[in-house]
Amino acid sequence: MSVAEPRRIVLFRHAKADWPQVNDHERPLAERGRMDAAVAGRKLADTGVHFDLALCSTAVRTRETWKLAVHELPHRPKTVYEERIYEASPGELISVLNETPDDVQSLVMIGHNPGIQGLAEVLSGSAEEEARERMSRRGFPAAAFAVLSFDGSWKGLEPGVATLTDYWAPSE
Repeated sequence: MSVAEPRRIVLFRHAKADWPQVNDHERPLAERGRMDAAVAGRKLADTGVHFDLALCSTAVRTRETWKLAVHELPHRPKTVYEERIYEASPGELISVLNETPDDVQSLVMIGHNPGIQGLAEVLSGSAEEEARERMSRRGFPAAAFAVLSFDGSWKGLEPGVATLTDYWAPSE
């Protein structure tokens, strides 16, 4: 694989979580979140992106979201549970992405707001107009995802180098 081929990143916010009397890291999905996670998985499959790697926060709600979504994909990628994604800023998330091996062409990152939305905004120096309009209108609700592409190596991923090519949210 050549680093000249465009790479793909899907930034996927966890589905709707419940609010039981547990610490934030241990919050599970709500019933609606379980349904939305499976729908999001089907929509991820519809993008046609073949994921080589999934980077998932260690929080219960992100792990549950990914477990439900990945069953809808035609190919199950290698999944790495990464503590640094939980409560991370866009800059911290870029640092995690910069460590991605060059043989990875496409990946999905399952995380939390405000970091995931901020990362989508920071990375996308350009956008397909329809995707930008939908993301601007909807924000980044639970179970939403943005698809970005960029040229070059993962080490070279930095603000403004990607193009927002698609966006989906549960109410779309």
